Amino acid sequence: MKLDMHCHVKEGSIDSKVSLDEYITKLKENGFDGMLITDHDTYKGYRHWKYNMKGKAHEDFVVLKGIEYDTCDAGHIICIMPEGVKMRLLELRGMPVSVLIDFVHRHGGILGPAHPCGEKYLSFTNTKKFYKSPEVIKRFDFIEAFNACESEESNEGAMKLARKYKKPGIGGSDAHKLDCVGKAYTEIPEYVTCETELISLIRRKAPVEAGGVLYGKTTKDKMGKANKLLVYSFWFYNKGGELLKRHKRKLKGQVENPVDPIDPIEIQYLQK
Repeated sequence: MKLDMHCHVKEGSIDSKVSLDEYITKLKENGFDGMLITDHDTYKGYRHWKYNMKGKAHEDFVVLKGIEYDTCDAGHIICIMPEGVKMRLLELRGMPVSVLIDFVHRHGGILGPAHPCGEKYLSFTNTKKFYKSPEVIKRFDFIEAFNACESEESNEGAMKLARKYKKPGIGGSDAHKLDCVGKAYTEIPEYVTCETELISLIRRKAPVEAGGVLYGKTTKDKMGKANKLLVYSFWFYNKGGELLKRHKRKLKGQVENPVDPIDPIEIQYLQK
């Protein structure tokens, strides 16, 4: 089964110019069987699929829910929760990575670093956490080994990490523009229909293949050295968000009891 496991759609990401319908259409044209929506700190893109498209269009294509979470100390982390579990706490950026790992695992999910050898602050190996606590990487369930919007050097480093720590290596386009969609892929040996099945497959370390071609037209490529301004802007944005949403995270943490694997809000929806 061929998946794109790093997708940003217009309905969930303010910096994406690709609608979910356009995303799916192009992936299908390129032989993909499914996608994992990974908008930053939100499930809005997936909710658009669930409430407006599911059962009405693209019934032969699997759409899975994920999230690209902005930690306060370890860059971007892709999280995949079981079917029916969408923890609202994951929509409040700024948790430390160690807390995030505990939270996701206690609720039955899996997670791994996106573009781990990419830009400073955004990527795990280029954060202080990696140098202070290198053992954290052993707690991840997978590593994004190929990202179409990264450099060749970045992807080589990510692939080496996956091999060194014997983690499944996934691939994703990280597309925000239509001409980038489908540039990267994840091949899994079995057909999955939901997040729970994908989680099970990755946990038992079934053979996974990642690859693709580099996009080469990202904002980073166009800006050159000036791209550092965006990197530092992200640092301020993330630190500001971490402070502003600290209280909300605390309240959500009380509602989403780590002992209970299901979000109480989601239970109300499932019982309707």
